[in-house]
Amino acid sequence: MIDLAPLRGSRFAVLGLARSGLATMKALDAARLPAVAWDDNAKRREEAAAAGIATVEPRQWDWNAIDLVVMSPGIPLTHPEPHPVARSALRHRKPIVCDIDLLARVQSDARMVGITGTNGKSTTTALIGHVLQQSGRSCEVGGNIGRAVLDFTPLPEDGVYVLELSSFQLDLLEKARFHVAVWLNITPDHIDRHGDLAGYVAAKRHIFERQRSGDTAVIGIDDDASRATFDLLARGPAHTVPIAVGRLPERGVGVVDGILHDRLGEGAEITCDLRSIPTLPGAHNWQNAAAAWAAARALAVPASDIARALPSYPGLPHRQERVASIAGTVYVNDSKATNADATEKALASYDTIYWILGGTPKEGGVASLTPLFGRVRHAFLVGQATEQFAAQLDGRLDYSRCGDLQTALQRASALAQKENLPGAVVLLSPACASYDQWPNYEVRGDAFRRMARALPGAVPMGSVQ
Repeated sequence: MIDLAPLRGSRFAVLGLARSGLATMKALDAARLPAVAWDDNAKRREEAAAAGIATVEPRQWDWNAIDLVVMSPGIPLTHPEPHPVARSALRHRKPIVCDIDLLARVQSDARMVGITGTNGKSTTTALIGHVLQQSGRSCEVGGNIGRAVLDFTPLPEDGVYVLELSSFQLDLLEKARFHVAVWLNITPDHIDRHGDLAGYVAAKRHIFERQRSGDTAVIGIDDDASRATFDLLARGPAHTVPIAVGRLPERGVGVVDGILHDRLGEGAEITCDLRSIPTLPGAHNWQNAAAAWAAARALAVPASDIARALPSYPGLPHRQERVASIAGTVYVNDSKATNADATEKALASYDTIYWILGGTPKEGGVASLTPLFGRVRHAFLVGQATEQFAAQLDGRLDYSRCGDLQTALQRASALAQKENLPGAVVLLSPACASYDQWPNYEVRGDAFRRMARALPGAVPMGSVQ
């Protein structure tokens, strides 16, 4: 647990008692710092009470006895309308932060790496952590992924906190400085929380605030908003490093046809072949690898150490996770792909696909994926989206109505084994939310992993058992 004792003399209010809020209250209590807490959800309040945390309704808070509000990132700060506590804090001129800002205040001697972007944050964060660990560096990985940051083990001066950062978290930072700030890409997202695309981009750009000379900004330049951000930051104090896929930026890191090119040094260009790394398939993962490479280099990790670490990256659960193989066919759990944009990346990563899809459909369905249908041998439809998807696939792709995941997996496996094609994958990439049949995408993905490993002749793959 992070020791918050250096903050003694300050008084706190904590709004939101999910993962990060509970960890914040426990850390404040351990440091004997005064705090009031609340969650609008009655179940969360019950869970807090079971953990020994008392709650006080915000209307009863004494704002004169509060110096800092620690708010969970999921709670609206500005849009679609501010939470009443946010309004009250603004009226009483009390700063609103999140747990990451508390970490930065008490661990100022450690180095901090922040990773943001619309897509690829989790993989890039985990990949940077993996490279650092493999190279012998002391680090903790979390933020918007994994453990709450106040549950971390405190690091020594040369330690590195590697943090995935959402736009919601970036809106709640007042002191945090990122020695290496990574910006991957921008596509329209969370517009309801930021008002418009410009508001979303502005929130993301908070990651570069407080950077100084000697710090590094790693920026993808493959989309218009990101290129504009790079041009803006190039005039700032931090050293800017461009990353790209499909071209080789000057003084940056680029990936062309799966070969990573390090053009950061004064000497000869360094290259690394990403095509043979099964946990980093597809151009989107090549961008993640380029960002991780540039970030690790900014932290003085030798290129040779990075190249040795990348092939052993185990991947993340539910994100093109290779879970089993049968006679050369690989079973891939991409349950995190809850919309067509995410599924597009998976379909583009393989040439011979037995595709399991469906669930609670999103607007537009899978019509946008038509250019990739040639990679699919057969589609297996499940859940509420079945008839909508059947209409969109009809005449374009062979498909079967399967009803549920177990049936779809069995039929996909049987066809894959019958056809016995080289490089084939049975791919769960639903392009749908899970709520018609599963509580969330994690439960759906866990079930797929378990079912795939239980198939006759299956050999388990991956680190998640």
